[in-house]
Amino acid sequence: MADWSQNKLGRRAFLASTAAALATPAFAQNVNDGSTTELEREIDTSVRRNISSFRTLDWQPYFSNLTKGAVLVDISSRALHYWEENGTYHLYPCSVPLTEDLTRRGRTQIVLKDPEPDWRPTPSMKIRNPEWPDYVGPGPDNPLGTRAMHLSWTYYRIHGTHDTRKIGRRSSNGCIGMYNEHVEQLYEMALVGTQVLLI
Repeated sequence: MADWSQNKLGRRAFLASTAAALATPAFAQNVNDGSTTELEREIDTSVRRNISSFRTLDWQPYFSNLTKGAVLVDISSRALHYWEENGTYHLYPCSVPLTEDLTRRGRTQIVLKDPEPDWRPTPSMKIRNPEWPDYVGPGPDNPLGTRAMHLSWTYYRIHGTHDTRKIGRRSSNGCIGMYNEHVEQLYEMALVGTQVLLI
């Protein structure tokens, strides 16, 4: 009986310590070492936590219809929700703007789909980061990844990234970033004219 009690206590201690370890916030590695292929603002110690909330949502509270499909980006949970016109639902993790002053919320739409995006920093990016190149062509070093969908707001896009450490974080200069394989899926489904809401 004594052995069983000790064993039971040992299991309880193990389960308690495992639960505590899982509940402890996971901090991502520091990416300020210059090895990143993203040319967006660096992730500093105040925003290094990588959290993304994967709760499913219904489209009706946000859109009146699904004509041409609908994209909802939840800045707080760092998740992109997409409903096809037939109602089929997709949920993806994403990166969001680094700070509130870079964040834009509201309704827009996809106005251009770019299968081989190239990148130029915006004027404000160049002011903040004068060392950045003026142009990066399509390819593995491109900050926009393998696909980009331009929104009706100037300089704002939903795009891929080769720097997967940024997904699930506040890490962009305003755009919504996705894993390349996910943005390629979305690119195939979404249309020019797809409604987009950022909340």
